[in-house]
Amino acid sequence: MERICTQCRAVLAQDTIADWCPACGGALLERQETATGKPNAITAEVDHRGIVLPRRHAVGGIITPQ
Repeated sequence: MERICTQCRAVLAQDTIADWCPACGGALLERQETATGKPNAITAEVDHRGIVLPRRHAVGGIITPQ
């Protein structure tokens, strides 16, 4: 299960201990992970608040989900 903020949609890392979103103070919701079991999955980058940052493209820029 992954935790996501209901207000700003920030995804929290698995080891982050929080009852509310550290970015905006919104409520957290637990949901099924969307990307599991990928053999060549890149380790997620996590900031100092425990929020998972968006993936970056090899050439540069942020990959946004559609």
